[in-house]
Amino acid sequence: MKDFKELLQSGDWKGEKHVPSIEIKEKGEKVVVEVGVGKEIPHPNTTEHHISWIEVYFLPEGEKFPYLIGKYEFAAHGASTQGPNTSGVYTEPWLTIKFKTEKSGTIYALSFCNIHGLWTNSAELKL
Repeated sequence: MKDFKELLQSGDWKGEKHVPSIEIKEKGEKVVVEVGVGKEIPHPNTTEHHISWIEVYFLPEGEKFPYLIGKYEFAAHGASTQGPNTSGVYTEPWLTIKFKTEKSGTIYALSFCNIHGLWTNSAELKL
């Protein structure tokens, strides 16, 4: 049996469309973070091949466990009662999270592709 961490895939989001990109937009009283899949190489985002969800965690320096600061499910992938890719409605796998912290730490993102599984990335937050 595989350990859960063996299921996580990673890479450079500039060369692999499944790796979530993490961009820290603002630091101050509130931290604003944008996370998405397909920034450099667009993800297909079709009924057959899509990002189902993204979770974002924050591990403050000196702490043992991360905090889940947000989870977003992407529900519209073009399907309708007429069949796959017929609705014209597709959610894009992007989200913006705003949170407060007084500590520096690491932001982790985890995304799930319905075909290619779990993908992860991280970024350092320096306050």
